[in-house]
Amino acid sequence: MKITKLKTWQVPPRWLFLKIETDEGCYGWGEPVIEGRAATVEAAVHELSDYLIGQDPHRIEHLWNIMYRAGFYRGGPILMSAIAGIDQALWDLKGRDLGVPVHQLLGGAVRDKMRMYAWTGGDRPSDVGAGAKALVEKGFTAFKMNGTPELQIVDSHRKVDEAVARVAEARNAVGPDVGIGIDFHGRVHRPMAKALLRELEPFHPMFVEEPVAPEHLPCLKDIAGGLGYPLATGERLHTRFQFRDLLADGMIDIIQPDISHCGGISEGLKIAALASAYDVALAPHCPLGPLTLAASLQLDAVSHNAFIQEQSMGIHYNQGNDVLDYLVDKSALAIEDGFCAIPQGPGLGVEINEEFVEERAKVGHRWRNPVWTHEDGSIAEW
Repeated sequence: MKITKLKTWQVPPRWLFLKIETDEGCYGWGEPVIEGRAATVEAAVHELSDYLIGQDPHRIEHLWNIMYRAGFYRGGPILMSAIAGIDQALWDLKGRDLGVPVHQLLGGAVRDKMRMYAWTGGDRPSDVGAGAKALVEKGFTAFKMNGTPELQIVDSHRKVDEAVARVAEARNAVGPDVGIGIDFHGRVHRPMAKALLRELEPFHPMFVEEPVAPEHLPCLKDIAGGLGYPLATGERLHTRFQFRDLLADGMIDIIQPDISHCGGISEGLKIAALASAYDVALAPHCPLGPLTLAASLQLDAVSHNAFIQEQSMGIHYNQGNDVLDYLVDKSALAIEDGFCAIPQGPGLGVEINEEFVEERAKVGHRWRNPVWTHEDGSIAEW
């Protein structure tokens, strides 16, 4: 069997889909994308196709190493996201060809279903209490919210008080047993994070995510020692080598690699195993589409340290289309009582409606994340 073609589609709301085809009619789907840089990743996918056309798609690890090492320059969000989607599609193709789900090829599932969480409150968090309560009524046992809007590097303590009040509102709405993830989104700089991290302790967060931007993670030793709840990060780290250094530092309790940004299932599996050696939990980042979610669930299925999975159904970014819209069988990713069964179909376990993809690709997208500024006109972290 030889790879003959890589086809890509930019589809609403902000995703990029890839289909790898072969001379024997077998195919696989993946989702290579960086939010707001879909066209750039798409170009990288087609550049990488030079290494793939005419090759045996079953040699996934070999092809991964060719894509990663043969170009000399490596790593980073664009290249690793392009590799990620290709890797997903290769695993999907291999599973389809052999008639088994990807998790069977990775050693078999350690769990039957995965605990899921949902988002509430939007980019500038509001009405978090009502939103959280509505999610719990749908069966979720955990949710995530943004902790703050934009913050200056040194801001007024009023902003800290407002953030704490929002978390208090959410906790009061759902009671003590529901998990609350609080996403700082890299918006909170070191001087403000010192105060805010500690003032959130009475509300017992499930975790605080991206407590500082990834380039400032070394400061956690100074500002977050002794906290009584877990810290999480990883969506903007792209290789096992970055995670190795993070884990060795000992300040993170939950890693959140994105299976569409970190080199795919192949690299995600190595990252998850590395984290397990440090007794660190896995909770893959996934505000994206159905293929990223399906790939994440295949990794969760074989990773004992996976404890919860993000998903983007109904998230505030999904304008025009949502996760399940592109599936032939929407039940493949159905969430019931806060859990999603590990997909058992061949490959990633989902079937994409290619006709609908073609139709929506005519609309496409040019999604960009918001550009925020402070009162003085300087750029704020989004």
